[in-house]
Amino acid sequence: MAVGIFDSGLGGLTVLNAVQRRLPDVEFLYFADSANAPYGVRDADDVFELTRRAVARLWEGGCDLVVLACNTASAAALRRMQEGGLPQGKRVLGVFVPLIEALTERQWGDNSPPREVEVKHVALFATPATVASRAFQRELAFRAIGVDVEAQACGGVVDAIEEGDMILAEALVRSHVDALKRKMPHPQAAVLGCTHYPLLEGTFQDALGADVKVFSQANLVAESLADYLKRHPGMLGRGAPGYLTTGNPGRVSDRATQFLRREIRFSAA
Repeated sequence: MAVGIFDSGLGGLTVLNAVQRRLPDVEFLYFADSANAPYGVRDADDVFELTRRAVARLWEGGCDLVVLACNTASAAALRRMQEGGLPQGKRVLGVFVPLIEALTERQWGDNSPPREVEVKHVALFATPATVASRAFQRELAFRAIGVDVEAQACGGVVDAIEEGDMILAEALVRSHVDALKRKMPHPQAAVLGCTHYPLLEGTFQDALGADVKVFSQANLVAESLADYLKRHPGMLGRGAPGYLTTGNPGRVSDRATQFLRREIRFSAA
C-alpha cells in the first residue's frame, strides 16, 4: 500500500523525507517529472497538463491519495483538478494549506470567517509561476485579513539545486532576499514557497535576519498528512512503494542520493 508523492523534480524529496520520519509505517511512491523540470518557468496550462498526467500515473500505480509536493503544481493545478472532478475514491492534496494554517495559527478544518492574525507583513519566496498564480494570497485570504504579502520570484534557484550547484543557489537566494527587502524592508515572517527551498533554509534565515520567522513546508505537510490519514485510513492505496522519474534514472538517482544523503534508486516511469 502506498501514498503518492509528486514533484516536478527533486524538491519533493524534502517532503518525502519528513513524511517518512513522521509516518514510518506508511509506504510511498514518489514520482519526479525530471524530464520536464523545472515547472516554475512554465505557464499555468502547461503545468496543469503535466501535473494531471503525473497524478494519473500515480493512480495507475495504485495510489488512491496523491500529495502534490510541488508548490507550482499546487498553485496552478490543484484547484482546477478538484473542480474538474476526481475519479471515485481518489484524492489530491497540496502543500499550501498546511503552511497557511501554521502562519495564521488556525487548526485544520477551521472554517470560521477570516480574521486578523498577529503576523501582518509576510515575505513569500517562490518560483515565478507560483508568484504569478497568486494562489498563496488567495488561500491566505480565506483565513486571514489585514496581511500584507510581498512576493519574490526566485528565478534560477531550483535549476541550481537540481544541478547540484549549491554555491550558486546560495548566492541567488541572497540576491533574491536583497530584492525582497527593497520592497518590504522589515518582514515579520517569510514563507519558503517551494519544496526545494528547505535545503537553503539556513541561507534564507541568515539573509533575512534572526528576527524573521521562516516557515518551511516539509514538517508542516508531514503533520497535516498524518492527521489526514488518521481521519481517512482507507486512503492508503494498494500500490507498491518506490521512486519513478521521467528523466534519466541513473542521473536522477545520483542527484537524489546527494539530496537526501542516503541511497535512492529511481526507475523509469
